[in-house]
Amino acid sequence: MPYQAKSSATFKENIIRLTQMIPFGKVTTYGTLAILAGKPRASRIVGGVLHNCKKDLPWYRVINRHGFISIKCFDHPKSFQKGLLEAEGIEVSKDFMIDLGKYGWWGK
Repeated sequence: MPYQAKSSATFKENIIRLTQMIPFGKVTTYGTLAILAGKPRASRIVGGVLHNCKKDLPWYRVINRHGFISIKCFDHPKSFQKGLLEAEGIEVSKDFMIDLGKYGWWGK
């Protein structure tokens, strides 16, 4: 059964809860998290929530809709995120692409 956003929770709280649910060895997209949290047009906000969140989250399991690691943070470069994903057995190409058909998680 897919995740249902809790109406009493804030968007940020729903994003945090959803990010914690992404299984080891899987990735999802910013847009998928936005949809599951009840705001389908808020994928950029998802990135901001993850970037500014102080909780210990598997943020590195969230990538863009094309399967590309699109992070632009100086503290956590693409190569850092790639290494974290590869440590979970996720194959990441030299150009930072991930097969969403193989590794994608859609909230079920």
